[in-house]
Amino acid sequence: MKRTLTCTVFALLFGFQASLALAKPGSAANWDYLQPDREQVIASLNVVELLKRHHYNKPPLNDARSAKIFDSYIEMLDPSRSYFMASDLAEFNRWRNEFDDFLKSGNLEPGFVIYKRHLERLQGRLSYALNLLEQGVDKMDFSVDETLLVDREKAPWAKNASELDDLWRKRVKDEVLRLKIAGKEPKAIQELLTKRYKNQLARLEQTRGEDVFQTYINAFAQSYDPHTQYLSPDNAENFDINMSLSLEGIGAVLQSDNEHVKIVRLVPAGPAEKSKQLAPADKIIGVAQSDEEMVDVIGWRLDEVVKLIRGPKGSVVRLEVIPASNAPNDQTSKVVAITREAVKLEEQAAKKSVLNLEHQGQQFKLGVIEIPAFYLDFKALRAGDQNYKSTTRDVKKLLTELEKEKVDGVVIDLRNNGGGSLQEATELTGLFINQGPTVLVRNADGRVDVLADENLGAFYKGPLAVLVNRLSASASEIFAGAMQDYHRALILGGQTFGKGTVQTIQPLNHGELKLTLAKFYRVSGQSTQHQGVIPDISYPADVDTKEIGESALPEALPWDSIRAAINPDMNPFKPFLAELKARHEARTEKNPDFAFTRDRLALTQELMQETTVSLNESKRRAQQNDIEKRQLALENALRQAKGEEPLAKLEKDDESTTHEEPEKLKPEDDAYLSESGRILLDYLGLNSAMAQH
Repeated sequence: MKRTLTCTVFALLFGFQASLALAKPGSAANWDYLQPDREQVIASLNVVELLKRHHYNKPPLNDARSAKIFDSYIEMLDPSRSYFMASDLAEFNRWRNEFDDFLKSGNLEPGFVIYKRHLERLQGRLSYALNLLEQGVDKMDFSVDETLLVDREKAPWAKNASELDDLWRKRVKDEVLRLKIAGKEPKAIQELLTKRYKNQLARLEQTRGEDVFQTYINAFAQSYDPHTQYLSPDNAENFDINMSLSLEGIGAVLQSDNEHVKIVRLVPAGPAEKSKQLAPADKIIGVAQSDEEMVDVIGWRLDEVVKLIRGPKGSVVRLEVIPASNAPNDQTSKVVAITREAVKLEEQAAKKSVLNLEHQGQQFKLGVIEIPAFYLDFKALRAGDQNYKSTTRDVKKLLTELEKEKVDGVVIDLRNNGGGSLQEATELTGLFINQGPTVLVRNADGRVDVLADENLGAFYKGPLAVLVNRLSASASEIFAGAMQDYHRALILGGQTFGKGTVQTIQPLNHGELKLTLAKFYRVSGQSTQHQGVIPDISYPADVDTKEIGESALPEALPWDSIRAAINPDMNPFKPFLAELKARHEARTEKNPDFAFTRDRLALTQELMQETTVSLNESKRRAQQNDIEKRQLALENALRQAKGEEPLAKLEKDDESTTHEEPEKLKPEDDAYLSESGRILLDYLGLNSAMAQH
């Protein structure tokens, strides 16, 4: 394949010099050194060809695709519409339907022109902000009644420089006010913001042609789907990328979120997860090595932040984060110290516990198997080690132990399991079904490969429930979907992530291309893509599904279905689902943990609807106090329902350098786990009563 591509590349290169004759409107002289090189041109042509031949969807590269690339590129460069002016967009708009032709001919110049204009505008805005700060933070008047539009995704572009000046005057004022309300003194605020803007200016001057090329080609690649990405030579060498960066050292998956870096998920048994101090959707605003000075990273590129966070095993990194639990305008941060270490396979291993429940006057024992990831020790397997670790082998052993303890049923806990080995998802499914297909993989040519359990007979035939949430992804969704399609288990919890595509890495002459080339389907023929697995009985979400999940990603491939691979027997749960839901709702309506999760998410979603903020200090403080009172009321309602002392004010986490793990909760103290056990016991009771009739 690579030989054919190389021939195509050189055939297209003949038109390259002529196509570079486009005008370069408004390019600032100090950015003239940023020019596409021959390696990048060849790589871009390779990307065009690879996507045309091998992407799952194979959409045509035409004017409609060109418009998507244009919009995506502008949004990548200026997501808050705070740098470009309407005149810039009018100028660039002449190229709107031409990016398909530019890419096919290897003409990267328009992409570079737009990026250089962005640098010019950004430089101007940062200089303007620094001039404002030079006049003194204490001279700002916070008694004036004015507002700032913070959700600017669809805001009109500024008509001229004076409109941008007014926007940035308000932006700087907002940053000062946020820090003031967070308790910082005027002098410290001035120093922090001056340093932040000066650092951003200094990094602008270090911009390389590769930065421009990577952003532009990704605007093209990610117009196909969010997991198709160009990796520059640096990124290809250093990072394992799957929409975001999977970091060695602290075990967190990150992505860019406008000027912030946001945590998407924590790697099970990684240092960040074990610290219990970080959570999905937390924003990282500062990074420090051990006891060195904190480096402000607002406005930094994702890969730059990653380089700061990574470090030698055993060393300490300190992260300043704005917790996701904060109100949208609450910039109060906390500092978290984490010791970098490798994630050990044995710490990700499946674990068992026993859930003791009293149900309808009787005592029951349910086995719980927590599976943090779908793992397989390939190294030990290849070395011929008979005791190699794998999810399926470990779960089989745990099931044997639980059956010896005479449990009445089993709950498989897949919450926060981001996936892993597809082979393990298939083999684990085989422990619970008699025999048959486990997952379908459809490639770009329409061919469907069927992965199946070939072993006759189920290893565990007893009652089963599977507990999932929004962060259960990929292999977790394949297993949960198979359990639902075979009617082998009740699926409980939250709608899963919806990652149902398969990627491969293709080396280029310059960097690599990660492209989506296949899609997973359940044995029922339904895709796991976009929609994920919908539980039989849903629990309140603990994260906002509009913010986290495949459906929250731009250009995510849609849900669809193909021909089913099985015709399952009658669904044994169906006659009882309405009654099971009714009992669940009656039981959890007043359950303090369920009520807290429901009410907290409702408050967060209500606050996220606010598109403007007041720049009047007294109004802003009153609003902040009101939000904190509501958050405190929620917290105290939970504490009082559990017989704990109410708090006088919301607690802020203190910095900690230790890895002391919180006291392990008993399974009975986990409200979602206990409720899953009760639903399974309800089903057993209803099924038994029907059998007796």
